[in-house]
Order: sequence, then C-alpha cells, then structure tokens
Amino acid sequence: MSTLQTPPPAKLVCSIFSQRERLISRVADALSSAYGAIDFESPVMPFDRTSYYEPEFGNSLKRIFISFAELIFQDILAEIKLATDKLEQEFCTEGKRRVNIDPGILTAERLVLATGKNYSHRIYLGRGVYADLTLIYRKSSFRPLPWTYPDYASQEAVEFWNRVRKSYLKGLRGARA
Repeated sequence: MSTLQTPPPAKLVCSIFSQRERLISRVADALSSAYGAIDFESPVMPFDRTSYYEPEFGNSLKRIFISFAELIFQDILAEIKLATDKLEQEFCTEGKRRVNIDPGILTAERLVLATGKNYSHRIYLGRGVYADLTLIYRKSSFRPLPWTYPDYASQEAVEFWNRVRKSYLKGLRGARA
C-alpha cells in the first residue's frame, strides 16, 4: 500500500503569444502582479509551427515562455487556468482573443500544461480544465512525448525549460534547508 503524501511545490510557468510584442509584455506584467516576480523569460520566438490559431489571431504570431520565482501548490493549476482565461478575455477585441496564455507547472520530473481541450493523454482536473503532460525529464534533459507540441519540443524551448528546472531544484533545496 502506498502512503499518500503532499507533493513538493511546483514552478508556475506560462506561454504567452500574440501578434503584438507590447501586448505580450502587458500580459506578462499582469501575470507578475498576480503571481509574483518573473525569474526567467525566454527570448521572443516566432509562433509558426501551426496555423491552428490563424483564424482567430491572424499570422506572424510571437511567443515567450516565462516562469515565476515563487513556488506554488500543484493542485491549484486548474484555478490558475481559469484566471488566465479570464485575463485573455480582458484583452479581447470584437469577440476575438488578442493574446493566448497557457499556464503550466514544472517539477523535477515533468512539464504539465493546463488546457480546456480533452484528449486521450490528458487528465481531467475539474472545472473544465485538463492536465497535458507535455515534457518529461529523462537522461539529463526534458524530452518530448509523441503528442508534445512541436514548439515545446524545439531545442530552444527544451534549453529554456532545462534552465528553469535547474533554478527550481535549487529553490527546492533552499526551501528544505
């Protein structure tokens, strides 16, 4: 029989994409106001590995990944997804989103994103939110899975998540000391 335990806290992370870099910055500032200081921010990258969002957002999308210094309880991911969806709505124009925010949690073992879309590998968290296991940590790096979005599987993204993980582990050691 296993003994149930509270898991360690996780690192809150987000992906933000839009056509407008200034809007991405405004959203990052709003997220920082809600969740604390941003400790890592990727360079602005083209969001061009899918055309799925073009009808709503247009083309020439740009994206950043961010992580937050303060660790969170893993079981509040669904609540954060609901809050980021509300923030997206605040930036809507004529019923269309101008920004997309995908929150997630990073732990020593994995990167999990929150989504409202069901699929075979996604686990329901409640309130319309699913957990998407996006990357797993194995053999000294994050590794994609067969369903991992191509932009999360890119070398640039994996290097970013590896840096965030290193900081996360250091923060965990400090919290335990």
